[in-house]
Amino acid sequence: MTEEEFIAVVQIDRRTLAVWIESGWLQPQGAARGQVFSEIDRARAQLISDLTGPLGVNTEGVDIILDLIDQLHGLRGAMRGLNSAVEAQPEDVRHRLRSAARRLAGSVREL
Repeated sequence: MTEEEFIAVVQIDRRTLAVWIESGWLQPQGAARGQVFSEIDRARAQLISDLTGPLGVNTEGVDIILDLIDQLHGLRGAMRGLNSAVEAQPEDVRHRLRSAARRLAGSVREL
């Protein structure tokens, strides 16, 4: 979506968008005719709008929240990769890995 479409959908002004991009909160893709925004950018902008508006989170708080969300997405991707690697193993190896994971999960809960 174009910058104009994005501003209309998210219901923010051009200056706010510029601040969010300068802060690194949004990272649209560059194009010959300007910046292009994805649905992920739209969802992220809606979250930023909610955080800075009704929820009253300050700039530092938004930085932390977005960083934690980015870390969570990275970890989810790593877990999908690990799961694929485990599923590619023979059944006996999968069984041993799952058993070890359950033991580790149990020891973490005890902390």
